[in-house]
Amino acid sequence: MAEEFDVLVLGGGSAGYAAALRSVQHGFSVALVEKSKLGGTCLHTGCIPTKAYLHAAELADEARESEKYGVNVDFKGIDMAKVKEYKDGIVAGKHKGLSGLLKMRKVQVIEGEGKLVSQNEVEVAGTTYKAKNIVLATGSTSKTFGLPLSNKIITSTEALELDYTPKSAIVLGGGVIGSEFASAWNSYGVDVTIIEGLPNLVPNEDPAIIKQLERSFKKRGIKFNTGTFFKEVEETSDGVKVTLEDGKSFEAEICLVAVGRGPVTEGLGFEDQGVTLDRGFVITDERLHTGVGNIYAVGDIVPGLQLAHRGYQQGIFVAEEIAGNNPVIVEDINIPKVTFTEPEIMSVGYTQPKAEEQFGKDQIEVTEYNLAGNGKSSILGTGGIIKMVGVKGGPIVGVHGIGSRIGEQIGEAQLIVNWEAYPEDVATLVHAHPTQNEALGEAAMALFGHPLHG
Repeated sequence: MAEEFDVLVLGGGSAGYAAALRSVQHGFSVALVEKSKLGGTCLHTGCIPTKAYLHAAELADEARESEKYGVNVDFKGIDMAKVKEYKDGIVAGKHKGLSGLLKMRKVQVIEGEGKLVSQNEVEVAGTTYKAKNIVLATGSTSKTFGLPLSNKIITSTEALELDYTPKSAIVLGGGVIGSEFASAWNSYGVDVTIIEGLPNLVPNEDPAIIKQLERSFKKRGIKFNTGTFFKEVEETSDGVKVTLEDGKSFEAEICLVAVGRGPVTEGLGFEDQGVTLDRGFVITDERLHTGVGNIYAVGDIVPGLQLAHRGYQQGIFVAEEIAGNNPVIVEDINIPKVTFTEPEIMSVGYTQPKAEEQFGKDQIEVTEYNLAGNGKSSILGTGGIIKMVGVKGGPIVGVHGIGSRIGEQIGEAQLIVNWEAYPEDVATLVHAHPTQNEALGEAAMALFGHPLHG
């Protein structure tokens, strides 16, 4: 007889373990199948390690610029082996904590690669497990566009394991991952060039934010070529050579392939059991049900934003759905995003072009508050803007910002958008002084038509 559970989760990343933990809280018996390490991409090769590297980069920049604040520091350079050791320590601590939490909550962790063998069965290393409900959460992996990886042509996974600082690097892809690595490496003293086939860096952001980031990157010495896709990448005796479709070429010591992430679904039996895939992504209804038995899908394998906190939300959502609690759907448009470049970017809701498309150009009003007028931003030595997008006579439908540490303001920003606050609602709130948070209040006052410092 196969061991049977109320809920079986296939994949122990952000989405999977969130589904498991919340299911246990509802009194369900839960199994979690994981072929590698609990925590998945986010913990081991994504969010946590990259942000550790970016914190080290921030410290490097502050050390270089400390004299202008009256603090005399002798900056001796970057010891990548030490940075890696620091990063590994953070990851190991979080992994230990997560493993302990799942054990304490009595989630049965099954080690090995799971395969869907029926509408209510998963096989792991020759053993079959039955479940009343199955949650597919197998995550994503770096796309390579068929490029052969080596010690010179790498993805973000290999980049996080480098114990040296390259003299120069080409970054293929100017989205979130590529821009974050370019930002960190520039702070480490690496000569960085980004190749982005689309017209702009971070192309999913609001045009005003894109303009600010590109201006900042140019000022920092981060080079980028946009609007032309790469044709080939080849190794040379000194490193790598990247040739674009227009014939232009670039050379560097290493090349980071940061062209996005693809779903991990191949060979796992999903299609064999009737689950619909599109380019590897699992197609679900709005309630994350696959349309097959009691099988759900969450996280990076579901088309849309590939973000750890979207995964958490979807994992919790499915657990609540299985429990019969009819949870509220959160659309991707209302999920908060932060890009941890220097300067940071935060955004939630509609960009101005998307809002004009959705509601009509004549129905949209926008305001931009310059961080030059914000005391805390001046103390930090950062520029940037807060941009709010509102429907005339209606709610704020988009909040966007760029500036050092501005990601910390995403909390209020996502409440504004998700609770459909009107400009006057936010304008009358008291924002503590001196904080960057005041900039949200200033932007709302301006959108309301009563700017104070703007």
